[in-house]
Amino acid sequence: MSDDEVRHLFQTVDTFDPDAFAKLLAEDATMVFGNAEPLVGREAVADGLRAFYATIGGLRHRIVRHWRVGADSIAETEVTYRRLDGKDVSAAAVTIWRTRDDGLISDYRIFIDLAPLYATT
Repeated sequence: MSDDEVRHLFQTVDTFDPDAFAKLLAEDATMVFGNAEPLVGREAVADGLRAFYATIGGLRHRIVRHWRVGADSIAETEVTYRRLDGKDVSAAAVTIWRTRDDGLISDYRIFIDLAPLYATT
């Protein structure tokens, strides 16, 4: 995946539009977010993102670096979340995804510790 494609991917996530993100996925794509159960299929991923987005006020990614190994892409990012109380919290994340020959993502995995996002401080 090129730099532009990686930027586009995270810009799409940051739009807070689950349906726009789902369009980047194959119909039978799998997404695993942290230690949650896998979501299978575009609709399930969009529904899962809708549920997650309801718990936050927004988010933005800063790409630290990314790599491509065959069909797999790996991105280290700093994610800044807007909590529902209006405070911003940042966390390091690694996202790994597999892209099919047609350009659609078939497997998407996010590794992040969300504890600071939901901390009651």
